[in-house]
Amino acid sequence: MKQNEKNFQTQFSAAVSSFDEAFQNASGEIPYNMTNDYMFRAVLQSNHNVLRGLICSLLHLAESEVKTVEITNPIILGDTVKEKEFRLDINVVMNNCVLINLEMQIANKLNWEKRSIMYLCRSYDQINRGQDYREARPAVHIGFLDYTLFDGHPEFCSAYKLINVKNQQIYSNDLMLYVVDLSRIDLATDEDKQYHIHDWASIFKAATWEELKMIASKDDDLKEAAQTIFRMSADEEIRKRCRDREEYYQDLRSYERVIAEKEEKIERDRKEHEEDLRNYEKTIAEKEENLRNYERSLCDYEKRISAYERERKERADEIAQLRVEIERLKGN
Repeated sequence: MKQNEKNFQTQFSAAVSSFDEAFQNASGEIPYNMTNDYMFRAVLQSNHNVLRGLICSLLHLAESEVKTVEITNPIILGDTVKEKEFRLDINVVMNNCVLINLEMQIANKLNWEKRSIMYLCRSYDQINRGQDYREARPAVHIGFLDYTLFDGHPEFCSAYKLINVKNQQIYSNDLMLYVVDLSRIDLATDEDKQYHIHDWASIFKAATWEELKMIASKDDDLKEAAQTIFRMSADEEIRKRCRDREEYYQDLRSYERVIAEKEEKIERDRKEHEEDLRNYEKTIAEKEENLRNYERSLCDYEKRISAYERERKERADEIAQLRVEIERLKGN
């Protein structure tokens, strides 16, 4: 990755006349694309046209319907981040009314469902004491994930809202959750393509400048996004922060691998113990059956002994009677 950065810086510095020419001449790997959450933040914070275009695409809005987009939690781009694990989600107020939270997440921390609901509820819970509940503003959470949230139900772009589970009656449009699976652009529907959501996802995932420029040629907003990525990539401090995030996620992936390996070992041990337990239970069952067979045999033996003893007693009685009869005959 450092070599890619060096190559890019050389290309950018060697640009002969203008930014446009430098952008058009860019080639090779992109040092950090928008799946890097710092680059994601840098591009959308530094270019409101791109932010507006992305929101219009995702919410299926015409540009004329979005008058303003204001980021309410800006950061100073390029500043050193003291903590590696800090939030880079973007809070936006659209048209001074709708509260939107956007977040890029490439690592599956297995908590997205609860986390996204928590963020959404925090966004919605913005009325002050004494305000009428009718003044609560709609809240939208948009998550870009580079993994499939529900393995059994893969979907490129999904939307969730509160509805009646019996008759599908909408309870409220004030809370909306969107999930864009960047790993399954292949599942984009005709509607997704109509609103260029798949193009935005492809912009985020583009690995080379050639690929990025090809996608950007489809739309002015996409072109601005690509040019902004190029401009942010030329900033050494932005690249440093992106590299910090890459290192953080590498550490996180290493940690996840360790956890996964431990979970696999636990699962293997559990299966082995279950197999041992099944074998033990089978052995116990066999011994219990042997014991029952022995008890049945013993019972049969005892019955035979009892019968033998009765027969012996009967014969002894007969012998005694015969002796009495013999003595009587001798006396006569």
